[in-house]
Amino acid sequence: MNFRFEELPLKGAYLIEYFSAGDRRGEFSKYFEKGVYMDGGLTFEVYESFFTVSSKNVVRGLHFQKHSPQAKLVSVVSGKTWDVIVDLRPDSPTYKKWCGTELCRENHRAVYIPRGFAHGFASLEDDTVMLYQCEGKYDKETDGGIRLDDPDINIIWPVDNNKMVVSQRDLQLEDFRTYERSPMEL
Repeated sequence: MNFRFEELPLKGAYLIEYFSAGDRRGEFSKYFEKGVYMDGGLTFEVYESFFTVSSKNVVRGLHFQKHSPQAKLVSVVSGKTWDVIVDLRPDSPTYKKWCGTELCRENHRAVYIPRGFAHGFASLEDDTVMLYQCEGKYDKETDGGIRLDDPDINIIWPVDNNKMVVSQRDLQLEDFRTYERSPMEL
């Protein structure tokens, strides 16, 4: 089974093309295999898995845990997203930089997000199902993030501001300057 690992412009983050095969019966896709990931240079131990379902124009993020941050492997099972990661590792040459990648079932891609990154996405189709696999325990007490419209990060979302659907929780996330006063513990 062929997987392809391509490092993204933010060091340590990867775009992964996972295995998929189809015929007249349908499709089979393998999203994760521990040995294949290790051969690709990624050590990843799944602690929890979950999925989200989003309507078109929903924007979620930018999320992370301040204590015991999780590494994540994200993919789209159906629909389409524009997935965004932000490097929050202060010693990284790409600190405060972001990159976006289109994910959909048809392109058979996943994004590996190491610890020390914020994550968000924009749903580009109705009923988009996003699958998450996380390494590390969820910590409700330090689950938070940075506002998706923070001018210091300046993400250019592919959704018209007037059509964006954002949760109250995400609208109340801290700005980047507040985050820097109490950053993520790596």
